[in-house]
Amino acid sequence: MKPVHDPRENRRLVSRYLPAILLGAGLLASVAAMSARAAATEKYEAWRPDDFLQTWLVLGPIPVSSSGGVDEAARRKAFADDVLAAPEIGKAGDVEPTSDTRVAIAGTNLVWRVVTSPSEIVDLAVAAGAGDDAIAYAYAEVNLAEATRALIGIGSDDGVRVWVNGALVHENWLGRPARPDDDLVPVQFRQGRNRLLIKIQNLQGPWGFVCRRMGPESLGGQLMAAARGGDLDRIKVLAEHGADLNRPAPQGLTAGSVARIHGHRDIVDFLAERGVDVSTALPDPATLVEGRFSVLFKADGPGAAVLVARKGEVLFEKGYGLADIGHQVPVTPDTRFRIGSVTKQFAAAAILKLQEEGRLSVTNTLSQYFPGFPRGDEVTIHHLLTHTSGIHSFTSKPDFLETVTVGVKPEEHIRSFQNDPYDFDPGQRWLYNNSGYFLLGAIIEKASGLPLDAYLRRTFFDPLGMKDTGVHEARAILPHEATGYLFEGARFQKALDWDMSRAGAAGALYSTVRDLHRWNEAVFSGRVLSAASLAAAFTLMKTRDDPADEVKEAGYGYGWSIQRFRGLQEISHGGGLHGFVSFLLRVPKEDFTAIVLVNCAPPPPGVDPGGLAHEITEFYLADALAPRPSTRIDMTVTADALGLLVGRYNYGNAFLDVSRDGDKLFAQLTGQPRHQIYPRSATNFFWKVVEAEMSFIKDASGVVTGAVHRQGGQTIRAPRVSEKPAVAVATEALDTYTGRYDYGGGKAILTVTREGGQLLAQMTGQPRFEIFATSETNFAWKIVPAHVTFVKGTDGKVAKLIHEQGGTRIEARKLE
Repeated sequence: MKPVHDPRENRRLVSRYLPAILLGAGLLASVAAMSARAAATEKYEAWRPDDFLQTWLVLGPIPVSSSGGVDEAARRKAFADDVLAAPEIGKAGDVEPTSDTRVAIAGTNLVWRVVTSPSEIVDLAVAAGAGDDAIAYAYAEVNLAEATRALIGIGSDDGVRVWVNGALVHENWLGRPARPDDDLVPVQFRQGRNRLLIKIQNLQGPWGFVCRRMGPESLGGQLMAAARGGDLDRIKVLAEHGADLNRPAPQGLTAGSVARIHGHRDIVDFLAERGVDVSTALPDPATLVEGRFSVLFKADGPGAAVLVARKGEVLFEKGYGLADIGHQVPVTPDTRFRIGSVTKQFAAAAILKLQEEGRLSVTNTLSQYFPGFPRGDEVTIHHLLTHTSGIHSFTSKPDFLETVTVGVKPEEHIRSFQNDPYDFDPGQRWLYNNSGYFLLGAIIEKASGLPLDAYLRRTFFDPLGMKDTGVHEARAILPHEATGYLFEGARFQKALDWDMSRAGAAGALYSTVRDLHRWNEAVFSGRVLSAASLAAAFTLMKTRDDPADEVKEAGYGYGWSIQRFRGLQEISHGGGLHGFVSFLLRVPKEDFTAIVLVNCAPPPPGVDPGGLAHEITEFYLADALAPRPSTRIDMTVTADALGLLVGRYNYGNAFLDVSRDGDKLFAQLTGQPRHQIYPRSATNFFWKVVEAEMSFIKDASGVVTGAVHRQGGQTIRAPRVSEKPAVAVATEALDTYTGRYDYGGGKAILTVTREGGQLLAQMTGQPRFEIFATSETNFAWKIVPAHVTFVKGTDGKVAKLIHEQGGTRIEARKLE
């Protein structure tokens, strides 16, 4: 998962109507062998550097709320409330439990149990018992021969508090997977016995923690990660606690060379001030690519194909992992992957080629090809190419994933979405849209008189020697085809197998890294389109909502995304569907291409083809790229100034929730983890976990009215949401709304339940979320800009609900 919405990321065909919150499913190591054994001990006679603590006394699960209804306020209160049992026990930091000690919490009898994990990550779902919105405590004692100042590395799923010898030394309240060393906690241990207590609060899904004392290996790894991510503050902490700033890593890398490669000039300067040699020659880029991919992709799991080229010469190409796990078929540069939305540039090129041949114009209206299409006279081919038509994307329909494995005729598929309400007026704004490109595929067929595959093959694939590229057909047997997998529950399994007739020109192609390299070389050498057509394809679209005086440096053209990457123009596109993710990147000034194709989606942690393609670019073009901006923090910004920024900001299909904890500001986009954002000034903030920043906008009276989010060269304007107090609705009325509502042929059901005075709603296959009354019959989500209105029939009973979200209106009848 990205830590914050990335406008440059792979635009997947997959989407859900209400986004699910994913809390690191599959990141925890298997702990099936975990057991509670009286013979085990939670007392350590030593704690060597780099060692994980794997034996603990564990208490739990403790429900966040005994009343059943859990909201944000209840979760925060449970996180801050640390009385374990009766008042005589005292504060959490005072406890000194032993095995089999019994305590009573909220009327429930619990027992401290000794638990030993076979891996470094302690799975609390096994150790304490599965439980969403639950808390567990873990206790251990460490004897040290002498007083020691050290760093503890903590990872948690989700919120964590840490006490050492009764003192609270760390707390971090957020949703995230459990990974080693996410939090670095400075601790002063005393000679002899030291008591360590950790509290882990789970939100939903997996639940666990990991704890170790940082040593040379882990400090070195964190140093390299901080140098790669540009986290100067973290590097300073590591340096203060003994990290060797000159320590070499695999492939001949040092912290200085990593900072140089990734453009973090402030880190290079910091290291140089401390005597580190930052001028040594950088390692061979091919060695760096090999090292990166060989770590991410194992020989017994799904894999990747990668190709790097410059000035027409292939500099690196290789396959990693398996194309087919069951038959142990390895990935090679000739493995055929489904490329998802990378298909869109081929569709756009076909439209422009047909325009060159005089068979159509991008100014033609949709109604010229589909008479009777609603508002077809207002929508042009230009709108379809640039995602500005306002037509609702079929991949956002609630029943899409229920039908995606079944083949469909183009005309039938178009009928399934043509009567959906428009998301906005044509040309008004930009919203990524697969319906538009599916329509473009049908237009190509009408204008050329050929099926899409035949036209693309005759016009592009055969002349360019792209023998391993084509429109994927469910019944066809493709040699060297990769099978799609997903990573879930710490293991790989086969992914949902799309019938690509559902994707059409929006994403139905398969290809190889070698064929995509042939394509890129042909496009940028002028062998595919005329200079005028190519210029049109790479011209940034503008909408009526864009400020007239805005000079755009990034955005979308015709089938390609155009942005700036560290000072250089990048033209690229990503793709994704169940089982496959891809990225094709070009830096025109350097005649540089990077291609990454992966046959696993959702993928394991760290596997992001877009991010990897950009990292490859940095390996090869380190000296040609501009430095990244400094991440220096303005320490003068007060807590009161931060408080003025707290609120929710509307990102279109999601909210960004900005909250304050003490003197820290946090931001969380719907469906993604909560992360701290850091001030460059009182109104300009940046993320450390991703290259993104937001500037808060104030009116003349100083009230914050919105924010401008900048990332990957693109800009999102997010108005602040005017919070309305929830309306009290009688329990009797709430009960009339509970039940199941059909969003489409029984395949997508919204289940509404009541807990106390709160309604909760759950879409098929997604978590439950609270919905809050804004009137007697209208309820809204706080996680997404969406609301439902309950409607009664002539008999006075609730007959249906009307769901409105992102300009779409769905009527869902209530099921008996």
